Amino acid sequence: MALGACSRLVTCVLRVTESGNGAVSAHAWLSLCSYQRGVMRTGLWRRGFSSADQCAGAVSYEQVKKLLVARAGVVIDVREPWELREYGRIPGSINVPLGQVSEALRLKPDEFKEKYGGEMPSSGERLVFTCLAGVRSQKALEAAQTLGYPNAQHYPGGWQDWAKHEILQSKA
Repeated sequence: MALGACSRLVTCVLRVTESGNGAVSAHAWLSLCSYQRGVMRTGLWRRGFSSADQCAGAVSYEQVKKLLVARAGVVIDVREPWELREYGRIPGSINVPLGQVSEALRLKPDEFKEKYGGEMPSSGERLVFTCLAGVRSQKALEAAQTLGYPNAQHYPGGWQDWAKHEILQSKA
């Protein structure tokens, strides 16, 4: 973990140096360094430091809902199975606990389906990770990007946000 963070910091320093803009604000510096490695590889840092860029890789409730309805990707919930049983789950999501994400994304599709009960995402397919409140899904996102999933994203609101929207909609 420390080596990965160090590597990202070095990459961050190199990116700022390459950009040629001598004065970098502390806000811009922190925003740049907080990007996922996959976001830095895409060159988003060259466009500036808007609030939209700070959320690169993140999706909203509405986006997850549309993805599930259209079956336009795979949603993986990285919470532990007992959490899904106790609190609930996003319908249509596949449960792959965070500790198993790296291994799961290296399985053959038939092995993945047998073990996790859903279709394994292809490396080019849209993939959204979710958890309770966005911490574990961010870690899963980083693991997936490292394994060659460039269209991986995460839902920072997680189950808490999903349940809030679904409960509000059912009462409306």
